[in-house]
Amino acid sequence: MDMMKRQPIGVELVKRNIVQTQDIEKALDYQKIHPEKKLGDIIHELDIAADPQVLIEAIGDVVGIKGRMVYNRDLNPQLLNYIGTEMAKRYKAIPFELEGGKMKVVFSNSTDKRGIEAVRLILLNKNIQMEPYITFDKEIRQVLKELDGVATEEIKDDRNGNITTLVDNIINTGIQKRASDIHIEPMADNVRVRYRIDGELITAAKLPKAKQSQIIGRLKAISNMHQEKQEAQDGRILIYDNYSIRASSQPNVYGEKFVLRVLKKDAEIRDIFELGFPGDETTLKSTVDKRNSITIVAAPTGEGKTTTLYSIMDFLNKPEINITTIEDPVEIRIAGLNQIEIDGVKTTFSNALRTVLRQDPDIILVGEIRDQETGEIAIQAGQTGHYVLSTIHTIDSIETITRLRKMGLADYDIASTLATSISQRLVRKVCPKCKKERPFTEKEKNLIKEYGSKYGVEFDLSGNTYDAVGCSYCHNTGYYERIGMFEVLNVTEEIKELIMKGASSIEIKKKAIEQGYKPLIIDGFKKIVEGYTTVEELSRKIALF
Repeated sequence: MDMMKRQPIGVELVKRNIVQTQDIEKALDYQKIHPEKKLGDIIHELDIAADPQVLIEAIGDVVGIKGRMVYNRDLNPQLLNYIGTEMAKRYKAIPFELEGGKMKVVFSNSTDKRGIEAVRLILLNKNIQMEPYITFDKEIRQVLKELDGVATEEIKDDRNGNITTLVDNIINTGIQKRASDIHIEPMADNVRVRYRIDGELITAAKLPKAKQSQIIGRLKAISNMHQEKQEAQDGRILIYDNYSIRASSQPNVYGEKFVLRVLKKDAEIRDIFELGFPGDETTLKSTVDKRNSITIVAAPTGEGKTTTLYSIMDFLNKPEINITTIEDPVEIRIAGLNQIEIDGVKTTFSNALRTVLRQDPDIILVGEIRDQETGEIAIQAGQTGHYVLSTIHTIDSIETITRLRKMGLADYDIASTLATSISQRLVRKVCPKCKKERPFTEKEKNLIKEYGSKYGVEFDLSGNTYDAVGCSYCHNTGYYERIGMFEVLNVTEEIKELIMKGASSIEIKKKAIEQGYKPLIIDGFKKIVEGYTTVEELSRKIALF
């Protein structure tokens, strides 16, 4: 709490007969031992003043900000959502009342101008004016401790002990907030619930440790797992309308952790250009509408490979074409397609692919090339007149060739069949509700120009970019939803020859650049210049400096 004042705080408190001169002397002696503490906080901690509320109001008068005592009951999760848990902890700020477009927020340090201004701006972006208050550091710390046990947002710890309701709240809230994954994690003192939203994990609640075994029991029951087994298990939750939820359990030192992958059964397939794919319909057609070949989408886990495949399938889907997919699992059901779901035991990618080849397909989607056997059958399918689409886990489109080689596939087979390799990453889009427009800095301009010059691309930097701010709409992250950045490697005759000769990825990349290949980072900068994302967000995905 701030003791910067118009006159000495001790003199003012004595004048108002709140404390005596000897009390101030006692507090000053204590401050010599604890110089980091403010005088007003010391008077409160030593219980010198008879009425803490009168004391904080007097201090508020001196520093020019209203003083107020703060209690655990002031911790309102709904109001806390306006500034976010992390911001509350960082700036020691508790919002405690909202009325008529004005929110009252109590701070422990009125000299922290940066923190007060940050909270003010967050609220201003929600069209809410802030009225600041100050309180004692001890009190605000005590209230903030409650954040480690409070179930924030819509997740409520059912006071009647109804575990079914509690688990339903966790899952339904995740669905409402567009979570792709729900993490339920036993910790040393609590059970932490986190949602992965737009690729980022956000802590939603910390539930009592005493409820851990009941929560785990309920999750096992609805996902058809063995209750008595405390080992890694997989299951599926089908009790939520329009959602198929994959459940995975894994024991850790504090219990069994659950991760729930949320899949909407009838999710709409997004247009490939809405995903951020560069070019137009003509360039897309030349990239993916092929025969006697394979197109592979390459990226690490969680970067949207399957979504891109679905969009390509939707683009290619016609009544006169027989399209069959082999997936684990079928995430979106598409009218007109023959979709096969594998279980990894009776039905695997490789044996399902063998069967599909006898079903007169034109186009085959193989969810993922995981091993040599699947890769060889996919190549055979491409060599015998089919068009195969699949995914692979690797860092970029050129390294797809290296990955296939490491699986044991022959250079000749790769060169003769691989037509296109597409690599992608997902970056978060700046929140439309709170983004703040500004000119590019000189550092940003120089960085973008440097990469543009390297790959023969000129960027128009005369416009503005955006800063991510944070609001309740975007969970105070400053970002909302994601967009893809892509690179496309078209395997030309010259590149096929290099593959046949066993050329390294460096040699292949050099030839590809000569022929117009542009790496991911170029499309990333285009997304920045077009106002979709920020340099900071791009640097999270790709090393820029």
